[in-house]
Amino acid sequence: MAPEKVFAVVEALKKAGVGGITILDAKGWGKGIRPQLAGQRGTGSYTASSNIKNYVITVVEDSMVDKVVTAIIDAAGTGSPGDGKIFIDTVGDAIDIGSKQKGIHAI
Repeated sequence: MAPEKVFAVVEALKKAGVGGITILDAKGWGKGIRPQLAGQRGTGSYTASSNIKNYVITVVEDSMVDKVVTAIIDAAGTGSPGDGKIFIDTVGDAIDIGSKQKGIHAI
């Protein structure tokens, strides 16, 4: 997602009841348009080799998935290419290293 949308997404996830997230800075390219950058001393411009995005990761109970997806789409969606993607995967198990708790108690 675009860096300017991160704050809105974080607030929406808090409101949805998400207990924790991880945000990573990312570079990449896909179907979206890459930015035009100015060259040194105004000598022209070039297309950036990648876009700068943020990658937001969270793990929630199955019962929260639809609520979290809706919160992200409402907060980050502009209807334009490059808004981002949501990937949903099943976590087979989780273990909290410090407390040694497993499963849902580790989240």
